[in-house]
Amino acid sequence: MTVEAKGAPVRRHWRSILAWTAFAALILLTIAHLFTKPPAMPDYAAVRAEWRASEAWLYDREGRLLDSERVDFQRRRLAWVPLADIAPAVREAVVQGEDRRFWSHGGVDWIAVASAVRARWSSHRSRGASTLAMQLAAFLSPDLAQPGQRGWRVKIRQMRAGQALAAQWTHEQMLETYFNLVPLRGEAQGIGAGAQSLFGKRPAEMSRTDAALFAGLLPNPSASAEALGRRACRIAGAADCTAIRAAAATLVSGERASRLDPALAPHLAVRLLDKPGKRVTTTIDRDIQAAAIVALRRQLAGLGADRVRDGAVVVLDNATGDVLAYVGGVGLKSTAAAVDGANARRQAGSTLKPHLYAQVIEKGWLTAASILDDSPVQLDTASGLYVPKNYDRSFKGPVSVRHALASSLNVPAVRALVIDDVQQFRDRLWALGYHGLVEDGDYYGFSLALGSAEVSLVEQANAFRTFANQGRWSPVRFVKGEKAEAPRQIVGAAAAFIVGDILADASARADAFGADSALRLPFWAAAKTGTSKAMRDNWCIGWSDRFTVAVWVGNLEGDSMRAVSGTSGAAPVWRDVMLALHAGSPGKPPAMPEGVETRQIALPGTREPPRRELFLRGTGQGEMAAAPPAARRPRITSPVSGSVYALDPDIPPDRQRLGIAVSGDVAGYRLMLDKQALGDADAPPQIVPRPGSHMLALVDPGGRTIDRIRFTVR
Repeated sequence: MTVEAKGAPVRRHWRSILAWTAFAALILLTIAHLFTKPPAMPDYAAVRAEWRASEAWLYDREGRLLDSERVDFQRRRLAWVPLADIAPAVREAVVQGEDRRFWSHGGVDWIAVASAVRARWSSHRSRGASTLAMQLAAFLSPDLAQPGQRGWRVKIRQMRAGQALAAQWTHEQMLETYFNLVPLRGEAQGIGAGAQSLFGKRPAEMSRTDAALFAGLLPNPSASAEALGRRACRIAGAADCTAIRAAAATLVSGERASRLDPALAPHLAVRLLDKPGKRVTTTIDRDIQAAAIVALRRQLAGLGADRVRDGAVVVLDNATGDVLAYVGGVGLKSTAAAVDGANARRQAGSTLKPHLYAQVIEKGWLTAASILDDSPVQLDTASGLYVPKNYDRSFKGPVSVRHALASSLNVPAVRALVIDDVQQFRDRLWALGYHGLVEDGDYYGFSLALGSAEVSLVEQANAFRTFANQGRWSPVRFVKGEKAEAPRQIVGAAAAFIVGDILADASARADAFGADSALRLPFWAAAKTGTSKAMRDNWCIGWSDRFTVAVWVGNLEGDSMRAVSGTSGAAPVWRDVMLALHAGSPGKPPAMPEGVETRQIALPGTREPPRRELFLRGTGQGEMAAAPPAARRPRITSPVSGSVYALDPDIPPDRQRLGIAVSGDVAGYRLMLDKQALGDADAPPQIVPRPGSHMLALVDPGGRTIDRIRFTVR
C-alpha cells in the first residue's frame, strides 16, 4: 500500500471533524442568534402616533393658553417636542455626554465597544459603550433593560436593537425620539416635561448651563447636587464651575416651579379636561379672566381671611351665552381651594326676588307701583309658623313693588309669593335653569321668596342674563364652536324690562344701600345683591347691555362670614369687573319693548314721592294707595292657627297674658274663646292662657263665624 493510500482515510477523518465542527458552530451561532434576538422595533411614525401626553390643555377663545391639567398620573410628559424646537446647545451637550460618535455610526459604536472590552481586560474603569440608539431601543422595549440584568446577552440584544433602529430610522428621528422618551428626575419624561418642571423654560429657551445640567442628569436622574454639578461641568468643559454647581443645587432642591402654565382657570380645567393630550378651546377671554381674578383677589385680600376666605366670578356674553370668565376661586387663605366656587350650589338669599316679581308683574297681579304692606306677618305652614323679617329687623309700612324690590325687603317679597303660588314660582325657577330645585313647591314653602333654595353661580348668571335678553333664555357655552340652542321665551319681555328698570334705579334702593353704593356705575346697569342665612353666602349679580356678571363670596366650608354684606362683599368685585368690561365703551340702557307704558303716579299713604312709573300696557293707574282698614277682610292675625305656647313656670300664671289681634273693620264684631264670649273685636283683650287646646272665633254682628283659629297652651 502506498503512502498516499494510507493518508486518504486520515484526510477524510479530519474533513469529517471539520464538517461536524462547522455544523456545531452553525447550530451554536443559530442558538446564540435566537438567544440574543431583540424584539422588533417600531417605526418612527408609529411611535409618534402612539404618543400621549399626561397633560391636557385649556385655551381661551383666541388660542391663548389658560391652564393645563394633569390627567395621567403614571408619568408626566407634555406634547411631543420636535428636534427643531430643542435648543442646539442641548442637542450638542447630550450627544457629547452620551454618544460622541452618534452621527457617524450605525447604532453601535464599535470603537467604544473595543475600548470598553480592553478596559475590562486591563481592570480599568471603562466609559461605557451604550449608544443613543441602544438606549432608545431600551425605551421602546423596556425588556431590553430590565433591572438587575446587565450580562452579555442583554448588551448584545441592545446592540442588535440599536442597529435595527439605525437601519430603519434617520439619526434625526432617533435623536428626537430619544429626547421625548428619556426618563428624568422625579416622574418627568421627555425634554418637554423636564424643561418645564426642572428649568421653568421651554426646550428652545434652555441655555448652555441648562444643557450641561440636562445632559448631566441622563446617566443618573436622581444624582445629588454635587455629582450632577461635577458631571455637568465636565460636559460643559468649563474652567470655572461655580455657576454650574449653583444651578445644580437649585435644580436638585426643586425650587424651580413651572413658569409656563398660567394657571388662570384651574377649576374650569378640571371640569373640561378629562383625557391625556386633550386640547379644549373655550369661550373664555383671557383678558377678562385675568381682570376678574385681579378684582376678586384684591377684594378678598382687603376683607381678610378672618372675615371671608373664598369667592367666585362668572362673566357671560349676553347675546351668545359664551362664558367669558370663569373664576372658581383664587386660593389666598382658602381652606378649600380645590372646590369650584362657581359650580358649587349655595343658598341664594335675596337674589331670587327679581324672578318672583317678574312673574307676578307678567301675570298682571302686581305692578311696579302696587302697594305691599311691610309689616309683621305670621304664616301658618305644615312645619309651623313662618315669620319673615327684614335684613335690618325694621318694617317700612306700605311700600311700592319698586321700592320693595330695589331695597330687597323680605316681608313684601313673601306677600308677593302668597299672591303668586309657591309651586308656580318653583317651576319658573326651574325653567330659568335652577336645576338644583328638585323638590316641589311645598318642600320649599314661602321661604323660597327669600332664597332658601341652593343654586350655583353659573345658574345665577344665566338666569339674570334672561332679563338682559328681554326674557329669552338659552344655555351657556363653555367650548368655542359648540352649537348654540335656540332661545326660549321664559319671562315676558315687558316684565323683564320693568324688573331691569327697577334694579337699575339708584334712587329706589337709596334707603337700603345709600345713594352712592358699589351698585351705582357711571353707565346703565342693573344689579341685585343677596345674603343667605347666617351670613354664609354673599351674592351680586347684574347686567349691562352686553355682559352679565355674577359674583359670590363666602366660605366654602360653610362657616359664617364676619361683618360682610351684599354691598361690602360681592358688590365691589362686581363693580370692578363691570368697569373693566366697559372701559372706553359705557353700557347703554335697553330700548323699551312693546307692551310697556309710562304713567305719572301718586302714592298717598306711603313715604314715596310722585314719579313716572312703568306699567304693562293697560294696567297703568294715576294713583296707588294702601287699602284702608275698612277694605280689609276681618280676620284674626294673632294668634296664628296652629300656634303652640308654653307657660313659664318661673312667672306667676296670672302675670302671663296672650294678646289677641284682628285686622279689618271689625266694629260690632265679637270674639269667642271656646264658645265663651271674650268681648268686642275692635278692642281685643289680653287673655290668661290656660293649658290645653283652644278655639278662638271671630263672629260678625249677625252671629256668623267669619274666622276661626286653634292654638295650644302647654
